[in-house]
Amino acid sequence: MTVRRTTLGGHTHEFRSLTEVLAKATPARSGDVLAGVAAESQAQRVAAQHVLADVPLATFLTEPVVGYDEDDVTRLILDTHDPAAFAPVSALTVGEFRDWLLARAAERDEAAISGLARGLTPEMAAAVSKVMRNADLVAVARRTRVVTGLRSTLGLPGRLASRLQPNHPTDDAVGVTAAILDGLLHGSGDAVIGINPATDSPAQTIALLELVDAVISRYEIPTQSCVLAHVTTTLRALEAGAPVDLVFQSVAGTQAGNRGFGVTLDLLAEARAGALELRRGTVGDNVTYFETGQGSALSADAHHGVDGPVDQQTLECRAYGVARHFDPLLVNTVVGFIGPEYLYDGKQVIRAGLEDHFCGKLLGLPMGVDVCYTNHTDVDGDDTDVLTLLLGAAGCSFVIAVPGSDDVMLHYQSLSFTDVLTARSVLDLRPAPEFEAWLTTMDLLDDAGHVRELTPEAPAARALLAAARP
Repeated sequence: MTVRRTTLGGHTHEFRSLTEVLAKATPARSGDVLAGVAAESQAQRVAAQHVLADVPLATFLTEPVVGYDEDDVTRLILDTHDPAAFAPVSALTVGEFRDWLLARAAERDEAAISGLARGLTPEMAAAVSKVMRNADLVAVARRTRVVTGLRSTLGLPGRLASRLQPNHPTDDAVGVTAAILDGLLHGSGDAVIGINPATDSPAQTIALLELVDAVISRYEIPTQSCVLAHVTTTLRALEAGAPVDLVFQSVAGTQAGNRGFGVTLDLLAEARAGALELRRGTVGDNVTYFETGQGSALSADAHHGVDGPVDQQTLECRAYGVARHFDPLLVNTVVGFIGPEYLYDGKQVIRAGLEDHFCGKLLGLPMGVDVCYTNHTDVDGDDTDVLTLLLGAAGCSFVIAVPGSDDVMLHYQSLSFTDVLTARSVLDLRPAPEFEAWLTTMDLLDDAGHVRELTPEAPAARALLAAARP
């Protein structure tokens, strides 16, 4: 344990460990207060940021916040670290790394930033984000390129994809299909048509997979499907010969957190191998989809490290270390879903969303965000509008959209299909290229490339309506 000190305004601030420096340097959020690790004052937070800025990046390779011997996530992060990729910044401190990133972003040097990914540990990404303002996070993320593909290509510049989320409280086939139709007519679904099932029944999971696959196959839609069941359920679906495009799982930043989700690294590897064997891709072979969220480890009492509790944002970044190992097509943080115990209000949700997106992309992930909140959180539609537009400016790979912004199965607020259209229009962004070409073929785009205002009599609407009939 190394004690670090700094003097500001005539007062000496002392931090007992690197873990404490990381926690105290974090912008305010309710989860860290709940865990007892938050800065006690803004002065202490600024002091911790000063100390953190002087920490050499290489320190994170020798002072893990969660023990190597006790935690398989730490072992994965350190054992797969790429020294050659790290070399360009290996002599820098956290503060110098911030300046390096901002300089490369200003120079539009995407290759330099993106080439670091395998050389950075999640703790390095978390650390530098803590000494950056929101605009810094946007500027660097915008110049960080991560491109993936299965049946659509995601992460290209000038594009904003969306996950069409057609959830239904009883997994009713007609209700799910109607929501899919609604999304497709609004130009949504190029990232994935992804359903959260109401139960974790293997039979129901297979039925939903077959339903979406039938729509995709019938209309030759260049996208992928996913039923967000537990990975063990998806393994059973694979064994039964179901049309699995993507293996999904929520993951955390510690071994104990993943144990709480009922998963191990070996189990994730087995499921990925099973999906790869199906060879369902046309433009790529990224077959995994991971979901994360600040506070998940804390909620499972799985946030403890070598020198005490670890802050929730650092643990969130460690979850990205897990996801990165399995070459995902998609990763998203459900930024406001876990509740006000972890992110209390709109300011905290906006900051967390930008942090998560920046850190994920910096670590080489195809990062998306579920811009969302639960109804007992101090967040509203104005906050989600701000975050959506900032993420669009930051080059976010995809966002999630549900009919009317209201998920009737999970009971939370996300973006609507029209919110995605607004972000694309305002920021001059387009869907994934293969999906855009399909929309054009279906006569769903006008001459300017915007989604048409359709009537039930329009040819494309008539064709897709046929898919909604049971």
